[in-house]
Amino acid sequence: MSVTVVLGSQWGDEGKGKLVDILSADIDVCARCAGGNNAGHTIIVPMGPEKIRTTFAFHLLPSGLINPKCTGLIGNGVVIHLPSFFQELDAVQAQGLDCTGRLFVSDRAHLVFDFHQIVDGLKEVELGGSSIGTTKKGIGPAYSSKASRSGLRVHHLFDHDTFAKKFRKLVEGRFKRYGYFEYDTEGEILRYKELANRLKPYVIDSVVYIHQALADGKRILVEGANALMLDLDFGTYPFVTSSSTTIGGVCTGLGIPPKKIGKTIGVIKAYTTRVGGGPFPTEQLNDTGVHLQEIGREFGTTTGRRRRCGWLDLVVMKHSCLINGYDSLNLTKLDILDDIPEIKVAVKYLIDEKEIPGFPADLDALAKVDVVYVTLLGWQTSIAAITSYEELPDNCKKYIGFIESFLDVPIEWIGVGPGRESMIQKKGNAVN
Repeated sequence: MSVTVVLGSQWGDEGKGKLVDILSADIDVCARCAGGNNAGHTIIVPMGPEKIRTTFAFHLLPSGLINPKCTGLIGNGVVIHLPSFFQELDAVQAQGLDCTGRLFVSDRAHLVFDFHQIVDGLKEVELGGSSIGTTKKGIGPAYSSKASRSGLRVHHLFDHDTFAKKFRKLVEGRFKRYGYFEYDTEGEILRYKELANRLKPYVIDSVVYIHQALADGKRILVEGANALMLDLDFGTYPFVTSSSTTIGGVCTGLGIPPKKIGKTIGVIKAYTTRVGGGPFPTEQLNDTGVHLQEIGREFGTTTGRRRRCGWLDLVVMKHSCLINGYDSLNLTKLDILDDIPEIKVAVKYLIDEKEIPGFPADLDALAKVDVVYVTLLGWQTSIAAITSYEELPDNCKKYIGFIESFLDVPIEWIGVGPGRESMIQKKGNAVN
């Protein structure tokens, strides 16, 4: 099969971008299927004849664009804030990444407007102490417009009079819901007339494009945004994003039938992090949590927020594996555990001393769970310079093997540092 999918398996920020970058060396098309510029993928690569290490921060653009032979596609399931789209595009091109003729946008993708971002903040204020902790990028309100069938899509931009009429109606609806807030509706309509002209060369019928690529035998990589535990259905609702972050979102966000998907890789951090509100059973509000946060540089690419940190949660991962059916895993940031003498891994949840099956939907129940851990010995030596699985310390291999055995999914890729070169491919596809 010519479609490979890379998905976040925890609460996001697992380091999907680096694997996408590596795989894109042998890929023709890298496609985004969900989310918007609330995502954040950091990639560090050598650029130019002098091979200068350059850090790229991707938010809306597909990370595969780092490979000059790879085409990027923003699919119909993505919501697009056009000013941010062009700001990001201009930034990566200024860093030496030429995207000319190899970046396309679906004509069915919905648009995020500045008023969506204002509404995002107003909704958080409404929630008060129950704040979800969104990025305030307008993603949720844009998906709300889409679900209520009042949203505007990319193709609407190219009939200016119709766009203006629909846009005014949409803004008025938000004034009625939230009260009048300062917003230049007519100025925005004029701005989008200019943005439409700039966007037009990028716009395609993505369904026709992707299926022609499949018919031509091109290799397609789908880059997931966010992660399973932020999925609208299967995550810690309501502390989730507003789109389908699962394998199902690949089909609906790009128009690819399930039988065309050949391989699904889940990206799993060697410990657990999350941002925003919501229960987090293995969170460590202690020196361990601070260590993971500081050594792991756990600050959001998109927001700069500190991430909450805790031990690896295999109850979460079991839930994730059931839903997404990973063929293999990419274990990232393993080096962050280098100095920890004893490493804990969550293996079950108890309520009233009884193990609960699966991951609970009810957050009140989740808040009550007692976590059962297995303790593994650390390796207490740096693995940052290691380039093969065989060279890893024995206790490090035992940690990897424990995860594989518990989940019954092989770990194919192992991240031991931030750079492109710091990724070990573990040969063989069998669980230890």
